[in-house]
Amino acid sequence: MHSSDIKEGGANSTATKAVGEESLAPQDTRIMGRLSYFLAWFGGCVSIGTFAMGSSIVGTLNLLQTSLAIGIGCFVIGIALAINGEAGYKYGIPFMVQARSAFGFTGTRLPGVVRAVPAIVWYGFQSWVGAGALNAVSATLFGYDNMVMYFVLFQFLQIGLSIFGFQGIKWLENIGSGFILISLVYMFFSVINKYGDEITTNLVNIEGTWGVEFWSATMLFLGIYSTMMLNVSDYSRELEKGTGKRLLTTIYAMSILPCTLFMGLIGLMVSGATGVSDPIMVFSSAVDNKPLLIITLLFIAFAQVTTNVLNNVVPPTYILMDMFKMKFKTATIVVGLAAFATFPWELIKEESAAGLQLFVQTYSAFLGPIFAVLAVDYYILRNRTLNIELLYDEHGPYAGINWAAVIASGIGVIFALMFSSVSWYASLIPAGLSYYLLMTQWDACKRFRE
Repeated sequence: MHSSDIKEGGANSTATKAVGEESLAPQDTRIMGRLSYFLAWFGGCVSIGTFAMGSSIVGTLNLLQTSLAIGIGCFVIGIALAINGEAGYKYGIPFMVQARSAFGFTGTRLPGVVRAVPAIVWYGFQSWVGAGALNAVSATLFGYDNMVMYFVLFQFLQIGLSIFGFQGIKWLENIGSGFILISLVYMFFSVINKYGDEITTNLVNIEGTWGVEFWSATMLFLGIYSTMMLNVSDYSRELEKGTGKRLLTTIYAMSILPCTLFMGLIGLMVSGATGVSDPIMVFSSAVDNKPLLIITLLFIAFAQVTTNVLNNVVPPTYILMDMFKMKFKTATIVVGLAAFATFPWELIKEESAAGLQLFVQTYSAFLGPIFAVLAVDYYILRNRTLNIELLYDEHGPYAGINWAAVIASGIGVIFALMFSSVSWYASLIPAGLSYYLLMTQWDACKRFRE
């Protein structure tokens, strides 16, 4: 991308932008106010992965400890999103452009791939869950059961919605948030009403632990969103100017907390009471009334759409746009088709809950170091000031690979894997400190310091 792209982005500073008009150029156009931004994050965080994380800690923490673990995780998420999203908010640049100052034009492929893989896996997983909900509605109302057909149709529906870009995301999330909140509250109290005695016995009247397992649990709920901490600039560039960092942190934390709390606790309570971790079976068993069951299942399907289009489509789409110079709409289609290859029917099995926990811990081990490198680069080495023209000059000082960022990320990954249960936390200081020392002491990094 050359300087002409910068001018193109700067000229596009009207009150709105066309549907599906997304590019990597610096963006002056901001289509989301604070309320819209809050609702977008709220609607985009109804992750079935959070439900699975709740299921995975049954027998480890009691109900109070789990609630606190979720709260701490969301507080850390809010701070991290505000920290790493400032560059996108201030300069209107997406994650793949932001990362060039630290990793170089070619080097950004590393954080790009690390961010894209979990997104596509969750995309496939949540699409299978959403299709399962639609299939259950079909079987209940019409006696027609065809999971494969509904999965294919549901995936193509999401691909169709994704091509509308952030204009479509804004309205989808804003309109759907109220339905999501009401449904979550209803399901939460339905679960308590139906399984109250079992919950008291298995989750309230147990000692649990405040040790490593507790902090590991905070990281699991944090880890669900550790992917978004990396590419938060893709979203913050859409927020109108004039929002301070404290308010931004509050918006992030408070929009994510309700959905995470409800989904995590529902997963914990139902799995603890019944031993079942399949979300469709869980929610079906908690509702005895057929009309309410249909509404609940439709909520599950709708929630997967709102989460996927925001969290799991945009990041790999921008990455494909950067790496292969694709158009936005083309890239969204490729990402949607790639989700078919994640074999989500294997991930949804009951025995897969522990595997998903390991998956979150593993990819968090790679995402934490990259987050630390980006934060040190922007706040300490650049003093929150970026040269936008150089970030779009592929023949300038950021050409190629900055090995300091790659090596520092690798060091962070080693520490994260050594302490896998708290991988994201364990990686931050080793990666950040290594990057700072390499950038200030290694002559090979001199051109990246300019």
